[in-house]
Amino acid sequence: MRSLPLPQVFVYNRQRKIALDRAELERFARRALSECAGAPGSGLTSLAAVDVILVSDRRIGQLHRRFMQIDGPTDVITFHHGEIFISAETAQRQAATYGSSLVHELRLYLVHGLLHLRGLDDSLPAGRRRMSEIQGRIIALLSR
Repeated sequence: MRSLPLPQVFVYNRQRKIALDRAELERFARRALSECAGAPGSGLTSLAAVDVILVSDRRIGQLHRRFMQIDGPTDVITFHHGEIFISAETAQRQAATYGSSLVHELRLYLVHGLLHLRGLDDSLPAGRRRMSEIQGRIIALLSR
């Protein structure tokens, strides 16, 4: 049985407040894409490309309000046509709160978005636990 090709993945930095290594995150995204495609679900392989867009809290807050009717910034928003918006400012704040690093938070949000594109849903507690377990496994594997 022939496996379907994976989409291309691109990372764009559309914010100016936080310095980060876009190229490194894109290399990570390519490896993560392969791992996420192996997770349960049916999405990802039907996409031609996945665009990961790093934005400010202001921009993600606008998207959050427009598409989810929720005020304020969030960490990551995934659109099923292949866009993953990540707030670099929220990632930096969460890294300080949880004692992790900016790189770890960005990777976590990226994997989270890819798993949503794969078809995983974290709207209910069981789905949240399952998604968290898969994310943790993928991050640990790719951080070796």
